[in-house]
Amino acid sequence: MNRIEFEDALQAYETRFNSMEPELELTVRDPELGVEGWVVVWSTLSCKDGPLGRVGKGGTRIHSGMSMDELRMLARTQTLKNAAAGIGTGGAKSGMKDDPTSDGFEERYRRFARLVAPILHENGGPWGGFGYDIGAHPDHCLWCCDELQSTRCFTGKPVHMGGTDYDVEGIAGLGVAVAARTMLEETGRTPSSATIAVQGVGAMGAAVCRYATEYGMTVRYIADPRLGGCWRIESEFDGELAEAIVTMDFTAARAALEGGPHVCTELDDVLVQSVDVLFPCAVQYVITADNVDAIAASAVVEGANNPCTMEARGLLEERGVTVIPDFIANPGGAIAAYVEMVSDVTDEENARTRAKVTEAKEFTEQTVAGNVRRAMELADEAGVGITRAGLLISYQRVFGEA
Repeated sequence: MNRIEFEDALQAYETRFNSMEPELELTVRDPELGVEGWVVVWSTLSCKDGPLGRVGKGGTRIHSGMSMDELRMLARTQTLKNAAAGIGTGGAKSGMKDDPTSDGFEERYRRFARLVAPILHENGGPWGGFGYDIGAHPDHCLWCCDELQSTRCFTGKPVHMGGTDYDVEGIAGLGVAVAARTMLEETGRTPSSATIAVQGVGAMGAAVCRYATEYGMTVRYIADPRLGGCWRIESEFDGELAEAIVTMDFTAARAALEGGPHVCTELDDVLVQSVDVLFPCAVQYVITADNVDAIAASAVVEGANNPCTMEARGLLEERGVTVIPDFIANPGGAIAAYVEMVSDVTDEENARTRAKVTEAKEFTEQTVAGNVRRAMELADEAGVGITRAGLLISYQRVFGEA
């Protein structure tokens, strides 16, 4: 495909995708308890012939400013991410407008679960159920499964409940590390010679540190407000420090950092370090047109959702910085959720063998590596950036035309 053919195809697909409306929007309220929440299923076209039929899947986001508009945007993005991953689910999101740390939240959460249960896939509806996202807590899984008397309504469950425990196992972070490894190999570099900087060491960033070091990369910088700033790692990333970061024990991590030869600077300094790979794993839009010129990394591999604006991605690629966008790099959570939904391994067998965890990790490694290679090949063939090449692949899969 040459540049002109690529641009024509991308424009046509963007027009089709932008004209889409959600397949389902559900608003639920209980004024007496103060419950307000939504489910949006954006599109299930990509999975109409899959093993589950037409079903949309995504996480459940909870915060006090949640709105239907935010959920629509998230469901739309999830549609692209699931399509990019090539899994048999379309895109959806659910959410509550609430403070999950406030008094009485368990009762409100359980009521929300009851109100939206009729559209669950297991009840004949098009929605694949609850999952982890911002504001989620392991207790929510237990409450939901108890309230609905089903373990199929929630993904990311503990292994003994038939799940993949994808946050604890760091499956999304595994995919991001695989994306970086594949990108380095495809550009003639070796992971064992690469230095990295990781912004945000929550579940995603901690897992990136874990798996990137397993692939031989050197963690040179980590940054998180819970660590007090941006730290330059002046020794091997191992021992007590690595254990504390990977397990997200921030008290122990900070003690290990302060007790070693490491140097702490301002939090945002992590973004401007001269490393081989920068992993933004915190929040959205940390790299914009306003600060993009200061990015000194050779590559940016997105762990967070939308950490770079589209404009910033383009500007980075114009400068020769390789960008692997979020929808290519971080579908590990969606893949793990899909494995939970389609696997016929019993809960008892899974508790004994961890079969779903193994399957989800292998599926994530194969899928992400393949998608990175395909996007890089198309980008090189058409003379465009990897982000736009990945978008075309995703659009094709959304409409079942890949």
